[in-house]
Parts: sequence; structure tokens; C-alpha cells
Amino acid sequence: MKNIVVIGSSNTDMVVKTSHLPAGGETVLGGDFFMNAGGKGANQAVAAARYGNRVVFVAKTGDDLFGEQVRKAMKEDGIVTDYVFIDKEHPSGVALITINQEAENCIVVAGGANMYLSTEDIDKAKAEVTGADVVLMQLETPIATVEYAAKMAAEAGVRVILNPAPAPAEPLSKELISNLYLITPNRSEASRLTGIEVTDLASAQRAALALYDMGAKNVIVTLGSEGSLVFDGHMMMRVEAIKVEAVDTTAAGDTYNGVLASVIAEGKSLIDAVHEANIAGAISVTRMGAQPAAPTRAEIQAMKK
Repeated sequence: MKNIVVIGSSNTDMVVKTSHLPAGGETVLGGDFFMNAGGKGANQAVAAARYGNRVVFVAKTGDDLFGEQVRKAMKEDGIVTDYVFIDKEHPSGVALITINQEAENCIVVAGGANMYLSTEDIDKAKAEVTGADVVLMQLETPIATVEYAAKMAAEAGVRVILNPAPAPAEPLSKELISNLYLITPNRSEASRLTGIEVTDLASAQRAALALYDMGAKNVIVTLGSEGSLVFDGHMMMRVEAIKVEAVDTTAAGDTYNGVLASVIAEGKSLIDAVHEANIAGAISVTRMGAQPAAPTRAEIQAMKK
């Protein structure tokens, strides 16, 4: 069993299904409502843990019912929650999600305590960060904290994976990118990071090359139904997506990244990791919710048969 540290956000998702996503000023009568544990960091931690490795989650919640529920749910998935810190001044993060009949979604996040995860908190988890096989992060926590953790891990020889989501308003620093073993933007994130509008495979290839030139050792650009573009500095390969009937795409990218990190921690190749992550993401979109949709390793293996 390998050790994965996921540093990132934890939210409670409040989801409403509707016939269509509302336009500006429009009120839409929705259908089903449900509430699930979410947040990019927490989603990825659950996906990595269900693949069968040891996962430590580093995060911050409010001193409220939502925070208690997060820690309880994490423990049920076997995740180490010793470094899920409690902020007594700010509420836990929440996400308001609307899903239409085509499984497209619209999400608004109130970060709350997530935005107060600090470098001091990372110091408290230093032994886990520097002893990990992989550290996985996103951008729903302060960028200074992400940069600090990436440097700490990289200097200890730990592979750092950054899923640069949501797309940053400002360019990522060269130091941060140079500390990354792997960066995994989607189409829009790759466009924002490189200034290259990613509209097809050729432009995705140019963006991957640009990110590599910025210092990332490996790049995976996820292209939705068109699969994933993998570049390791020598080989450029597109791995096709798996076709399924989607009902909710809310956390597909998070499931993908969590499983990707878990497979990489086991020493498998990037291509093997992408194949596993593709299956995990495909399974997740056939189910409602974020963390409830993440498959187990057994479910992923069963889909190969």
C-alpha cells in the first residue's frame, strides 16, 4: 500500500436537478435536491483511497456540522483525517450545483475555511508530506499554500501532481511549475495557463509543449469525450475516452485525478495510470453526486472485462 497526501478543499455540495441551466435573471423550477460531501480536494482523496492506497487529507473546515460530516465521511473511507484542521472563525466551504437533463452542470463555490489553509498547517503535516509517494493538490486553497507544499514535497524527492482547477486568475509561478512531476489541466485550464486556445488535438499538443517548457516534467491535458493527451517530454500520445451515458459530470475530473495519483504512486506508467483514471471517470459520470460516484478498485477492474 502506497502513501498519498491530498492537500486541498472540502465542501458540502447542495445539488438541484433542473430541465435546463438558468440564464441571467431567470428562475427555474427544479426537481430533485440532495446534499453530498464534495470539494475538489476531498473528492480526489476519496477516489484515491477507494483505489486501495493509504490517503492522508490535509484541509481546513469550519467548526460546524458540515465540518463534522466531512471528517466522519472521510474516516468511513479509511482516510487519515489528523490534518483536517478546524477553523473556529470561518464556516466550512459549500458549493451550489445545478445539473440539467444533459448532465451539464453550473457550480458556484463559497470557499469559507478552505481559503485559510495556511503554510503553518502544511508544516504540521510535514512528516506526511515529505514521506509520501505522491502529493496531489488543486487550486481551491490559497496559492501561497500550494506553492509552499509543492516546494516542501519536491525538495524531499516526492512526486507532486497539480490539478490546476479551478483555472487560476493569474499565471502560475515558474517555481511552482518547476516543482511539479505532473500537471493535469483540462481544455480551458490549459488555455488559461498557456495563452494557447485549446480547441482541438493540435492546439492541445501546443499547450502541452508550452507547459513542459515552463518546467513541468509531465503534462496531461484532459479533453473530455476526446480523451487525454499525455506528454512526458519525449512521447506525445492521446488516450481515448470511454463512452458511457452520463447522468452527472460534477466530479468526473476529481475522480480521474484521484485514481491517477493512486496508480502513479504504485509505480505504474503514465499511460497505465490514464487508462485506469479514464475508467474511473467514466464510471463516476453514470452516478449522481461527487464522492458517492467514485468507484472502488474492484469496480474499475470489473469494467476492463
